[in-house]
Amino acid sequence: MKILNLLLISIILLASCSNNKTTNVSKGENIKTKISIPNFNSDSSYSFIKKQVDFGPRVISTKAWNECSKYLVDKLNSYNAFVKVQEAPVKTYDGKEHVLRNIIASFSVEKNNRIALFAHWDSRHIADHDSVNTKQPILGANDGGSGVGVLLEIARNLNNQNPNIGVDIILFDAEDYGQPENSQYPIMNDSWCLGSQYWSKNPHIKNYYAKYGILLDMVGGENARFRYEGTSEYYASDILKKVWDMAHKIGYSDYFIFKSSPQIMDDHYYVNTLTGIPTIDIIEFDQSTKTNFNKHWHTHADNMNNVNRKTLKAVGQTVLNVIYTE
Repeated sequence: MKILNLLLISIILLASCSNNKTTNVSKGENIKTKISIPNFNSDSSYSFIKKQVDFGPRVISTKAWNECSKYLVDKLNSYNAFVKVQEAPVKTYDGKEHVLRNIIASFSVEKNNRIALFAHWDSRHIADHDSVNTKQPILGANDGGSGVGVLLEIARNLNNQNPNIGVDIILFDAEDYGQPENSQYPIMNDSWCLGSQYWSKNPHIKNYYAKYGILLDMVGGENARFRYEGTSEYYASDILKKVWDMAHKIGYSDYFIFKSSPQIMDDHYYVNTLTGIPTIDIIEFDQSTKTNFNKHWHTHADNMNNVNRKTLKAVGQTVLNVIYTE
C-alpha cells in the first residue's frame, strides 16, 4: 500500500508539473514583443510634401492629380505595402462627373489587430479664402500635402521595422472639392469628403475593421497647435487621450494642447458615423483666425513656405510612438 501511494503521489506531482509548464507557455504567447521606436525623419517627410506640390494642384481629373496618384502608388509599393487603388464615379456640387481614386496601403496584412491612418491627397480647386485669383486652384502644401507627407515617412519606417500590429494607410481623394459659401449652384448636402464617404460605405476589404483611426490634416504649419477637436472627442475621446498623452510624454506638449475645439467637417466624421471605427482628427486649430484653421487655409499662400519641419516632426514622431507601443 505504501508503494502504491508513493506511485500515486509521483504521478500527481508529474501531472502538476506538466500542467504548470503548459500554463507558462500559454502566458508567454500573450507577451508583446518589445520593439524599438523608429526615428521620424522630418527632412524625408518634407521632401515627400515638396514632391506632391511640384506636380501642381492635385485637383481631381487633372494631369497633376493623375501624375501624383501614380507617384503615391509607386512610392507605397516601394515600401513593400499591399497597395490597392479604389476607383469610383462621383459627381461634384458643380455638376461635373469624375472618377475618384482612394489609395490604400496595407502593412502586415496577416495581422487582425490593426489601426488605420488617414489623410487626403487632393488639393482645393479654388482659392475661396484668398483675395486674388479666387477661382484658381491652390497648391495645398499644408492642406493635404502635409498629412500625406507624414504618412509616407511612416510607411518608410513600417517597411524597415514591423510593429506588433497591422497598419493601413488610406489616402482619400476629393476631400477638398466641397461646395463654397455663396455658391451659385444648388445646395448639395455632403459635398465635402467624397473619397472618405465612398470608402466608408465600400471599404477596401469586406467587413474591414480597425481598433481605431488617426486622421492627419494640416499638420505642417509653423508653431501649429492641435486641440481636442469636437467630433474626435465625441466619438473617440480615449484615442485622443492616448495620442495627446504620448505627445506630452516625448516632449511635444507645445503642439498638443489639452483643450477642446469646435466640431469640424472632415474625413473622420464619415469614418466614425459610417464605419464605427473610432477615429480622431489631428488638425491645426488657430484661434487668431476667423475660420480657426491655418491662416493660409484655401489661399495661394498654402505653398512650401507654409510647411515647417519641426511641426512635421512633432506629429510624425508622436504617431510613430503610438504605433510602435501598441
